[in-house]
Amino acid sequence: MKNKSTRIALIYLLIALFAAIIFHKTFVRYSDTLNFQAYNFIKDILLITLTAAAFRFILAKNDKRNISYVNALQKTNEEIKESNDRYDIVAKATSDIIRDWNIQSDKLQWSIGIETIFGYNKSQIGDGSAWWFDNIHAEDSIRMSIKLYSFLEEKTDKWQDEYRFKCADGTYKYVLDKGFIIKDKFGKPIRMIGAIQDITKQKEEEIRLRLLETVILQTKDSIIITEADFNEDQLPKIVYVNPAFSLMTGYQAFEIIGQSPDIFKGSKTNPEAISEMINSIRNQQENILEMICYKRDGKEFWLRFTMIPIFNNEEQLSHWISIQKDVTDSKNQEREKEQLITELTKKNTDLKQFSYITSHNLRAPLSNLTGLLNLVEDIKIDDEELQDILNGLSTSTHLLNDTINDLTKVMVIKETPNIAKEQVSIAQVFEKVCTQTKILLNTINHNIITDFKKESDFEINKSYIESIITNLLTNSIKYKSVNTQLIIEISASLVNEETMIIFKDNGIGIDLDRNKDKVFGLYQKFHSYPDSKGLGLYLVKSQVEAMGGTITIESEVNVGTKFVMKFPHK
Repeated sequence: MKNKSTRIALIYLLIALFAAIIFHKTFVRYSDTLNFQAYNFIKDILLITLTAAAFRFILAKNDKRNISYVNALQKTNEEIKESNDRYDIVAKATSDIIRDWNIQSDKLQWSIGIETIFGYNKSQIGDGSAWWFDNIHAEDSIRMSIKLYSFLEEKTDKWQDEYRFKCADGTYKYVLDKGFIIKDKFGKPIRMIGAIQDITKQKEEEIRLRLLETVILQTKDSIIITEADFNEDQLPKIVYVNPAFSLMTGYQAFEIIGQSPDIFKGSKTNPEAISEMINSIRNQQENILEMICYKRDGKEFWLRFTMIPIFNNEEQLSHWISIQKDVTDSKNQEREKEQLITELTKKNTDLKQFSYITSHNLRAPLSNLTGLLNLVEDIKIDDEELQDILNGLSTSTHLLNDTINDLTKVMVIKETPNIAKEQVSIAQVFEKVCTQTKILLNTINHNIITDFKKESDFEINKSYIESIITNLLTNSIKYKSVNTQLIIEISASLVNEETMIIFKDNGIGIDLDRNKDKVFGLYQKFHSYPDSKGLGLYLVKSQVEAMGGTITIESEVNVGTKFVMKFPHK
């Protein structure tokens, strides 16, 4: 009965049957007076005409109804098309991803944003909720599923959640998901429409700001943020201070916010520093300043602070940030240090002057004493006791003369930062030193082994290197092992752009476990030899360092000693 064709045929049949019955009744009633053939002909003509008219009426009415249906359907289609067009425009115009989930059939449709934002192509996108859930980060999926279940079961009124969604390249983006439910007439959820927004940049900025906030709150340095606006009479007003500021100044945040930093100025605040600060603000330039400021209790302190201008996206100054530190202790230490340096400089100058005076004043009587001793040597003295006294006096005089000469050399080294240098052959220097100490060498059994590479020749102060090798050689002779041939090995080579000189002997050595820190000290003695002055190695180290070199020692008692000297090769 619902089929239109059947309904039309049935109506036509009923009309035809009704007409046939009418004509039959008429024939039965007037059959005696009617011509049968004429009547049948007229009856058929009338029946056909009547049923055709009825059929035409039915079809016309049906056509009218169909036209109405078609127009209504066309209007509906146009509305649907217009709605779809609006949907596509909105989907393209916004950064949101529209999700349409048919809950009963578990069919899921996504807008074009799933491709443009997450990088998926159509073949990669699933059409069910399982694909959606599988791409949610594992750490977020359980929480999100619980909230979604509560929403579908009407335990919560709104659906909104933040989670991480996987992109096509395997990375994740933070999203904000909002949705609403469409229910059937029984109140059962049948469809869920949602909008997913990419909030990765906002989330990263939120995390960054949270870290910055933690740093600002936890830092030991005081931090102040002020407005950008200021006039010549007042510095920009404070809008934020961190806890370290309160600890430093004694002002609580509620007491200082809205105030001007002028509150920290006092009688000893340097006006020039204030003027420089104002110029920096006027020119919107970063600056570092120091000045005396005053705490809440009126106590003065030295403040070192950095002024940093903060600009917005339009490159307009929005705020000033100042990182501050109380440097009162360091200022006091600096002042004490300067005072100490001044005192030490004066004492050092006085000491040098005293050394020169002493050295000069001692040289005249020492020369006279040396001359007298030389005259006495030509006089025959029969008294053995007197001769021993004179011999001891001569030895002490010569030792005193050597000591004064060594001290003079040390003072010259310390006061001469720039020494003259020349191209020097280490082999020639050693040969000269051996010639000068030939008499001393001939008194002992010795063997000298040399290995001088030609490329080891370098620019150095010739007198210094001669003095260094002379001191090391005479020490080796002086501190040789008893009843053992003295073996001296000396070599020079170029290693890593440095001239390395190695001087080694098999003498009595030094106990470095006890004396390592004192080896190159002034007046340090490691053996009970009567003519040991404790100046030789101090002089060696001073001369090596004066030429920009370094010296190290390796030594073992009754085995020997090794010195390694390195000089920049130029």
